[in-house]
Amino acid sequence: MSGHSKFANIKHKKEKNDAAKGKVFTIIGREIAVAVKEGGPDPANNSKLRDVIAKAKAANMPNDTIDRGIKKAAGDANSVNYETVTYEGYGPGGTAIIVKALTDNKNRTAANVRNAFSKGHGNIGTQGCVSYMFDEKGQIIVDKEECDMDADSLMMAALDAGAEDFEEEDDSYVITTAPEDFSDVRGKLEDQGIPMADAQVTMIPQTYVTLSSEEDKTNIQRILDWLDNDDDVQEVYNNWENDTED
Repeated sequence: MSGHSKFANIKHKKEKNDAAKGKVFTIIGREIAVAVKEGGPDPANNSKLRDVIAKAKAANMPNDTIDRGIKKAAGDANSVNYETVTYEGYGPGGTAIIVKALTDNKNRTAANVRNAFSKGHGNIGTQGCVSYMFDEKGQIIVDKEECDMDADSLMMAALDAGAEDFEEEDDSYVITTAPEDFSDVRGKLEDQGIPMADAQVTMIPQTYVTLSSEEDKTNIQRILDWLDNDDDVQEVYNNWENDTED
């Protein structure tokens, strides 16, 4: 993973999103609605909702906006039902891309995702065509500047909480968990006051693809930008070794 800073990528995404906070809040608002419908409005009894609230706070969503979203989802039986859909495909140079969306219209979302791939000369594949190249893991990023603990103390706290792995990077610490342990580990670290720059279950590439052609780099960025601008799209994972983000 040398030279591939997870925190740099997150900061890059956050900077882009700061110019479009409405998009970020829309995404998280849908996740809150889904979590409430699946497990109820009480975070104490709904681990999925707790995780979404943590994600919302990391994105600087105001507490009253979070509370309104929970109350709306809990009190509106006729609110929109969102479905989770996943698309897999290929970008330029054999890069692998996974798109996760929450939608109330699968036909619209499928058409938009297909259009995004075609804009960058990529193509949608079948379910499972690239997901085997990724590992699903819980990932917690701690900004060194925000954390008072030294690396050894934080590592012991993370491992004691049930984490699988701990890595130190130039600007951050990366704590990895099994997907099923993520909520518990995150909660234990949060209870200790450990600040988190990002915390979510994600798809981590097993290997990264380097693109040498400027045309390929432009095309994959075009795909990612189109997907980023789609309100239905929640997360996009890819294995492009993007050296411009570090």
